[in-house]
Amino acid sequence: MSYKIKLTSFENASLLRKLSILYFLMSIIPIAFLYFLYLQLVDYGRIIINEERFSSIFFLVVIGVAVGYVVMRSIIMSIIDITRENRDALKELLGPEKIKALSEDSSNEIAILAKSFNEITNRLEENIRNLELAKRTLHSVLAKVGEGISSMDNIDSFLSLILETVTEALSGRKGVLLLRDEKREDLYVKSVYGKAHDKSKQIRVDLNDDMFKEIVSSRQPVVIQSVPHNGSPLQPLLRSPLLCAPLLLHDQVLGVIIISDRMTDEPFDEEERNLLHNLALQTAVAVENSRLNEDAEKTYFETISALAMAVEAKDPYSRGHSERVANYAVVIAQEMGMSQEDVIMLRDAAKLHDLGKIGVVDKILKKPGPLTPQEMEMMKKHPEIGEGIIKPIRSLKKLCDLIRHHHEKLDGTGYPDGLTGDQLHPLVRILQVSDIYDALTTNRPYRDPFTSQQAIDTLKSMKDQVDLKVVETLERVVH
Repeated sequence: MSYKIKLTSFENASLLRKLSILYFLMSIIPIAFLYFLYLQLVDYGRIIINEERFSSIFFLVVIGVAVGYVVMRSIIMSIIDITRENRDALKELLGPEKIKALSEDSSNEIAILAKSFNEITNRLEENIRNLELAKRTLHSVLAKVGEGISSMDNIDSFLSLILETVTEALSGRKGVLLLRDEKREDLYVKSVYGKAHDKSKQIRVDLNDDMFKEIVSSRQPVVIQSVPHNGSPLQPLLRSPLLCAPLLLHDQVLGVIIISDRMTDEPFDEEERNLLHNLALQTAVAVENSRLNEDAEKTYFETISALAMAVEAKDPYSRGHSERVANYAVVIAQEMGMSQEDVIMLRDAAKLHDLGKIGVVDKILKKPGPLTPQEMEMMKKHPEIGEGIIKPIRSLKKLCDLIRHHHEKLDGTGYPDGLTGDQLHPLVRILQVSDIYDALTTNRPYRDPFTSQQAIDTLKSMKDQVDLKVVETLERVVH
């Protein structure tokens, strides 16, 4: 077996080696001096100290040097033991490989210890910077979430905000939030952050899909290093690695949130998993609350719709009027390219637009002939009454403007506010035309119903009062 002798400079030598060399050099001086003195005395023939006494003194000097060495060595060994213990502790913090790398340049225990402490200081400074960054990120997340909660009109905008914020906080380029469809027992894409195609929200995934099966069964955040190539419709939205967490509420999975395409090469750590897990739990609560609110709002709407139908039931000539107006308004809005949200809002407003007639006495509602000026003033109150009925219900507040202004006209001759031109919202214009068209094409006690063309021609003659673009659109969809 051959051994390699490692040569190191005196500066980088170990403490023990330095002590041995220095002490050896320091010990030679008194011993050499005594020996030199002895030779001088012998040469000059003036021996003051006999040989026996000199030997005793020389022996005592050597013993003193040896004792000094042993004492100093024990002190140095104590220091070395302390540094070794500190080094072992540092090895747990920095890792054996880092300690080995620091030891390659020097075998000096103090030097290694100093370098180790310097490395720890650098890491502490880096951790402090990371903590500051995490603090700022957390504040940003909380600020965005708080802003979303305070300004949120529906769960969709809130979920989009949550997904965007957590994706950026976890250094992801893409994020996907899926919700569970209890009827179909599958997952559908609710929100996407990052690059997505137009049909992303039409994607549905089976709960038995390999990837989601693991997430749902684990009930914990899962890191997936590579996206399974199993033909999943989600593949275009995902890129490895993935951090996934289930939306849990009372041990029931309401959905899954996925962070994809990490911008750094560092793996997702435990803190990031916990962050996504906790956020997923809170999101699940928000989703469930939204569903409960939707059920309550649906009940409110159905109750008020029933009330509106009860008002129409008083007058056989207006029975079914609101439903027909809603149908006309929907097809006009769709033909004009309105958003689905606007179409739904217009449909709901149309169904409730005459709700305020519940505050008008029956003798006016059921009067077979024209109304007197006083009776007309009473009738003109019904848009305001209808607005007052739905205003306290948060989910129906967005319908207030449409219900209040459905009898306004572009030239300012309408009621109750006499709005003109651009003051009339596009949805109000559609509701206004649909209301007039149905009134013209249905039987009244004082006249026969108009044909569809007669009603369209009448609306066109009202060019100063109604929006002709809406009238032309109505003509296309009813003919």
